[in-house]
Amino acid sequence: MIILGRHILRMHIGPFLFSVVLLMFIFLLQFLMKYLDQLAGKGLSAAVIIELITLNLAWMVVLAVPMGVLVATLMAFGGLASTNQVTAMRASGISLYRMIAPVFVAAILLCYLLIRFNNDVLPDANHRVKVLTSDISRKKPTLSLMPGMFTQLLQGHSILVRKTFENSNDLEGVTIIDHSSPTTTSTITARRGTISFSPDYRKLIMDLEDGQIHQVNAQQQGQYRVIEFTTHRMAMDAEGFNFQRSQESLTPRGDRELSAQAMQAIVDSIEREEARSTERIRTTMSKHIAELFSAKPLPTPAFPTGDSAAIVQHQAALLRQALEPDVLQRTWQATDKRKFLVEIHKKYAIPVACIVFVLVGAPLGIMARRGTFGVGASLSLGFFLLYWSCLIGGEKLADRGALEPWVGMWMANIIIGIFGLYITVRTARESLTIDWSVFSRLVPRSWRAPEPQGNQP
Repeated sequence: MIILGRHILRMHIGPFLFSVVLLMFIFLLQFLMKYLDQLAGKGLSAAVIIELITLNLAWMVVLAVPMGVLVATLMAFGGLASTNQVTAMRASGISLYRMIAPVFVAAILLCYLLIRFNNDVLPDANHRVKVLTSDISRKKPTLSLMPGMFTQLLQGHSILVRKTFENSNDLEGVTIIDHSSPTTTSTITARRGTISFSPDYRKLIMDLEDGQIHQVNAQQQGQYRVIEFTTHRMAMDAEGFNFQRSQESLTPRGDRELSAQAMQAIVDSIEREEARSTERIRTTMSKHIAELFSAKPLPTPAFPTGDSAAIVQHQAALLRQALEPDVLQRTWQATDKRKFLVEIHKKYAIPVACIVFVLVGAPLGIMARRGTFGVGASLSLGFFLLYWSCLIGGEKLADRGALEPWVGMWMANIIIGIFGLYITVRTARESLTIDWSVFSRLVPRSWRAPEPQGNQP
């Protein structure tokens, strides 16, 4: 049995690795197509781009591994069935359950490793992606001056040039409006100039020639000053043109950047706060109800006529005003609690799909009797669509409170798992017609019984 288990697992390794690599390549292409416009023209180094891609490989692994298990199981058992190895094993008294057992154990191990990956590696990778993406988004592209158009990428400055040169940083007909000072507005004009950045990209340096500076003081009306210059250098703040990293420890973590244990601790604190909020609501309602029943319809400054209905309305308004903060807090707490519970269940539901897909892939592969990648991919596509539609739809419904978080996240596994158990049991119980001609070829001709000749009594 050990040799048989090794043989079945060996049939899975190649298709599994091939399908996982192919799926990750598809996810990577999708990622590049989605974010290429946000990375192009930023002047980022190759190291930063490689780091961003590497960190995003974490979530691709989480999605590709269960899909790879299904494709590999379909291809492996389809290949075994197409070469009549499944027939030979069943003729030897080996049941389908014993054939699936080594793959099932490997799927359990893979599920455990994926759970550890979801809790130990994926949260940190998602957090680093969030911080790095935020840093990249704050980096401005290289300053480009379009002739005849104002450029306002620099805070407090507007730059207009009449002519630029492709092969140099020379400019002609420069006009700069400096409104960075709240008291003085300056307009600088020059016939020629050059533009450059400081080595750290913190300053934009403009060397101007043959121009004037016109200054208007907003605090002193009527004051207008004109300064003529032969050469003039301006250094303007160019914050955002260089790439600066933020400290990861100072950036708060979201639900997808925490482990299941950390999110469960947050859920526990929310439940304790909900209990305290419930107790405050109960105490407030008891207090106002007691005041309402003790109120007498006597003339008071607020109700001179002693109207009982007015007193009741007044107490109801006070009660609503007193309960509103706790009710709003309970609503926010319920939303946050659902969000964290959904992510907790997701960290376990997706790895368990490795086990579920084994129950589906093995009998389907035997029924298909084809071990090619095309057959495996085509059969897997329908289950992929069903699984991810149930998972995404369940997540949306659970976030909105229409479903319990565990129902929304485990619904896909439950549906496909029940179907997988059904077809596995049915395939294992059905009596297959064994093709004995496969074994007759292995028996020497001299050992075979003589075939009858003519009509014998």
